[in-house]
Order: sequence, then structure tokens, then C-alpha cells
Amino acid sequence: MYMDYIHYNPVKHGLVKRVCDYPYSTFHRYVKLDIYPEHWGGGLDTASEYGFGE
Repeated sequence: MYMDYIHYNPVKHGLVKRVCDYPYSTFHRYVKLDIYPEHWGGGLDTASEYGFGE
């Protein structure tokens, strides 16, 4: 769950529209290891789906 929060932060703070668009994230390594699907955390419209936000 902590990694979900960390990986979603660039979207939450408006740096990118999708998690996979942020090039400096370990998210890409986790996708290669089949821990996350490539399109996980698509954008702000999915934030409530994953339980992120304030």
C-alpha cells in the first residue's frame, strides 16, 4: 500500500496525468517484475478508486 501512494504522488500533484508517464519512478521496475499492470493509476479520475487523495 505504501508503494501505491508513492507511485501515485506525481499524478496527485499534477506532474503527469498517468503514473506510467513519470520517468523517474520505480513504478517502471515494478511493471517489469509483474507487480503492477502497465496502466495502473491511470489519472486523477481513478484516485478515489485506489483510495488516494485528501
